[in-house]
Amino acid sequence: MTLLFKDRRELENLLRKGDLRVAVYGMGGVGLAIATVWIRAGAKVLGVDIDDEKVRKLNRGIVTHAEEVVVNTLKNAIENELFRATTDGVWASKESDLKIVIVPLLLKNGIPDFNPLKDAITKIGRGLKRGDVVVVETSVPPGTTEGLVREILERESSLKAEDDFGLAYSPERVMIGRAVEDIEERYPKIVAGIGPRSAKVVEALYSLIAKKGVIVLSNPKVAELEKLVEGVYRDVNIALANEIWRLCNELGVDYSEVLRAANSQPYCHLHKPGVGVGGICIPIYPQLLLWKAKKLSIDLKLVMTARKLNEDQPRHVLHVIKKSIKSIRLNSKAKIVIMGLSYRGDIGDTRMSPTYKLIDLMIKSGFKNIVVHDPYVKFDEKLTSKGIPLTSSLEEALHEADVIVIATDHSEYKELSKEYLTSLVGKKDFILIDTKQVVSS
Repeated sequence: MTLLFKDRRELENLLRKGDLRVAVYGMGGVGLAIATVWIRAGAKVLGVDIDDEKVRKLNRGIVTHAEEVVVNTLKNAIENELFRATTDGVWASKESDLKIVIVPLLLKNGIPDFNPLKDAITKIGRGLKRGDVVVVETSVPPGTTEGLVREILERESSLKAEDDFGLAYSPERVMIGRAVEDIEERYPKIVAGIGPRSAKVVEALYSLIAKKGVIVLSNPKVAELEKLVEGVYRDVNIALANEIWRLCNELGVDYSEVLRAANSQPYCHLHKPGVGVGGICIPIYPQLLLWKAKKLSIDLKLVMTARKLNEDQPRHVLHVIKKSIKSIRLNSKAKIVIMGLSYRGDIGDTRMSPTYKLIDLMIKSGFKNIVVHDPYVKFDEKLTSKGIPLTSSLEEALHEADVIVIATDHSEYKELSKEYLTSLVGKKDFILIDTKQVVSS
């Protein structure tokens, strides 16, 4: 099928008839959501991953750590032979028309690890056919699609991008827990082809799934940079919030009161502070940008300062804990309850959660009576190895607590009041360190 040379109406007909074949490389949370969206649109989807066990589970309809719509869609698609998972990336490339790449790009000692991306692109190239379309959605340093990706595809396939196959970059713009809604309903899709033919076909394809429309940028480098800038914007503003929160603590001022008043002005958008920044997105994107800037001999001082400040935030929270304990004449035996292990509210994802760093710092400082509460995380190997109890029972966690640190803005925590916390603790002389500003007075 020569997908590259079809117009929007022809592509729509392919979807309606169930003839569009899509391969999604990377079956993490975002990859599963992307596969779900294309299945819901009418495509047949192949899910590609290097994890044998994950692939076997997917083909048995076992979908874990995913939103309900993903679980239900994939189970139904498997039963109706509309979805299949595989570890054979070359075969998946041969059997598909549209290839979407959403494999992880993480850091090793501050340097991007391109190996998972190279592996996926190499396999795609070996199965690439004339007329196929490749879209990279992984967050990458600017220049990656036009450089590394294009070079591998052309070398492995002996085809030429734009003339023989389409190549584009389209950043994923989702939050885990609502990814399908984000793609289908919430945000416009950003796309950029390496040439007008690639841009046209990818715009047409994504217009079939994104109800908010498609924004076409001039080239992939712009789109790659835009994606990283979205994350850097949040990192910088969270750093500002953390710094102002530190000042408020020393001044004896309620940060939430400052936030409400400041944000009543339309040009101010103060973020909420926290224990730090977690997940595999916001902490990574500034590093990718800094790595690229360094290669160009550019010093991104604000980006670097914000990243360092957020990385140091757990240490400052520890300082607040120590100061609080001293104020009520307690010692390292004080019972400290950390509420929230997930890096973000209302999900069970703990990847790169700053709570881990806070706990490590507390242990090094001699604190031994630490309890972690999280309604979304039922078991955590890291906590178990440290002998730290994890519970989903507020009553169990908070009983006789001396210090309560709210580290994650779960909805359950937003319903709490200081009066109710007092009733659960069973005494009035405890310290509340609400880093997420969620507890009502």
